[in-house]
Amino acid sequence: MKTIEIIFSPTGGTEKVAHIIGRHWSESAEIIDLSQPHLDFSGCVINKEDQVLIAMPSFGGRAPAAAIRRLKSIAGNGAKCTLVCVYGNRAYEDTLAEMEDAAKESGFRVIAAVAAVAEHSIMPQYAAGRPDVSDKKQLEQFAEQIAGKAEGAAAIPGNRPYKKAGGAGLVPKAGKSCTKCGLCAASCPVQAIDPVSARADDHKCLSCMRCVKQCPEKARTVNGAMVSLAAMAIRKACLVRKDNELYL
Repeated sequence: MKTIEIIFSPTGGTEKVAHIIGRHWSESAEIIDLSQPHLDFSGCVINKEDQVLIAMPSFGGRAPAAAIRRLKSIAGNGAKCTLVCVYGNRAYEDTLAEMEDAAKESGFRVIAAVAAVAEHSIMPQYAAGRPDVSDKKQLEQFAEQIAGKAEGAAAIPGNRPYKKAGGAGLVPKAGKSCTKCGLCAASCPVQAIDPVSARADDHKCLSCMRCVKQCPEKARTVNGAMVSLAAMAIRKACLVRKDNELYL
């Protein structure tokens, strides 16, 4: 039996949460990185005996469409799986429901689900420093509970049909210090950045902020005024610390 972490984590927050749970099960967990746009995920080998964790961020209350498409190309072969959605302390809404449907369509048996909080990828003042020590302890306790579960998760929250997906309102742009090195284009999970001009396609961009985080020149930014407006819009929902949730 292997422990397999299937992860979509553009800026690392989701990966941190996934590793707390997955590495508690096994230090030698195998990683399948759904953020790699060129990989053929249909070739991933999952056995029925494997213990699988599927982790994605919540973007505006929905799972990333690219991550869901790639997950659906993996054959679950009846393996038990735990779903983990990670959000920036506002709300995860229909993310877990969407992940549950995709996992079942792929042949996984969903036995548990976790909604966890990590630092907001665009507005890091919300959920700053999370997952923290308290989160780690709680997530490890969740991992112990999940490890002893054989079948069926409790009712996982969410609406069907899912809420309407929002557009990529905050698209990073290249500034004057951009050297056109191509790193942002090569690492973009959805190939939304032109490798020559470094311009992002507004229709493809997920607003995942990977290009902003990885740029060695700190040349990619989002519109500050737009970020401030967005931060004010979600301020009330984000002020109170939200706990991680387990559906078992």
